[in-house]
Amino acid sequence: MAQEIERKFLVVGDFKASAFKQTRITQGYLSSVPERTVRVRVKGEKGFITIKGIGSESGASRFEWEKEIPVAEVQELLKLCEPGVIDKTRYLVKAGEHTFEVDEFYGDNEGLTVAEVELASENEAFDKPAWLGKEVTGDVKYYNSMLMKNPYKNWK
Repeated sequence: MAQEIERKFLVVGDFKASAFKQTRITQGYLSSVPERTVRVRVKGEKGFITIKGIGSESGASRFEWEKEIPVAEVQELLKLCEPGVIDKTRYLVKAGEHTFEVDEFYGDNEGLTVAEVELASENEAFDKPAWLGKEVTGDVKYYNSMLMKNPYKNWK
């Protein structure tokens, strides 16, 4: 079983010029309770099912299991998902020894852009690019499973 350790930040500047890859992602949640989220997604040309456990006290680490499944199965499972779909483009941006995943959201979450960096430990040092803003690690309103229920457009 895998442990995911990541920190999440708002994005405040231009990162796209530094991106070396971008992928469109559509995802829905079969379960979005904090103790276990079950997500299905189409990421580019591939399909995935992912299960995540409850986060640590800091919100930086939690159990994660993911398996590739056929896109046709994801399309069928999306019909069973809770209301709300996450639609975004994920950009990969290298900064020092790490790669940030920067998600630019569309639809009801238009205007929100967040960056995540995966780490080997919660205390691992990493370079912080100039476009990185406020840290929101552990702030549940920025979890994709919560953006589906209370989208960014409702925050204002």
